[in-house]
Order: sequence, then structure tokens, then C-alpha cells
Amino acid sequence: MNRFINLSSSFIIGLTAAGILMVSVMAFADPQSVMDLVQVKLTNNDAFSSIRGVYGGAGLTIFIALVYLLFHNKIQGLAFVAILCGFYSVSRITTIFSEGALGSFGTNWMVTEGVLCVLAITLLLANRKLSRI
Repeated sequence: MNRFINLSSSFIIGLTAAGILMVSVMAFADPQSVMDLVQVKLTNNDAFSSIRGVYGGAGLTIFIALVYLLFHNKIQGLAFVAILCGFYSVSRITTIFSEGALGSFGTNWMVTEGVLCVLAITLLLANRKLSRI
């Protein structure tokens, strides 16, 4: 069971890191491609720069942190995934209450992020239980 929890933890952290990296690379290469996912047109250089900074630069920082934690502290990596994905999901739920229903893109990602959060928390609890044995 310990091996399964360890491999599952690595998978969840790695999957989250890969997803963040994918968007980060897209943002650096073509910021408009990221905004096309939500039908938003970038109309000036400051907008392009901001998407490169937030989705590209900050995303790359998150990716590096996740990879570091994957190899050096899986427990902290799972906690990071739980917090990151949990707040992504909370942000989308807040939008539902503030602005109304999400489209299919937002809904699919809200579910994906929610599942990743719950899986990370479950693995955190499983690791905690194993450490007591």
C-alpha cells in the first residue's frame, strides 16, 4: 500500500506540474493562445506582457516549485497541489455566485481542479496514517 500511495502522490504532483508547464509555455510563446481558451482578445502590449508574466512567468515558477517538491518533499508537494487546485476551484465557484454560470471550459476545469484537490488531500491523509504505523 505504501508503494501505491507514493506512486499516486508522484503522479498527482507530476500531472499538476505538467498542466501548469503546458499553459506556461503557451503563454510565453503566444499569449493570445491562452486567452483564446476563454474567448478574450488581447489588444495591447501591456495585455500580452501581463499574460506572459502571470501565466508564463508565475506559472513557470509554480512548475519549478512542484518539480522540486516532487523530488524533495512529496508531502509538501501534495499540500501545495491541494491549496493551488483548491483555490482555483474556489475562484470558479466564486464566479458562479458573482457573475453566473460558467461555460464548458470553466466547468470542466472547476471539476478537474476540485478532483485534484480532493485526491491530494486524500493522499496527504493516507501518508499521515502510514507515518503513524
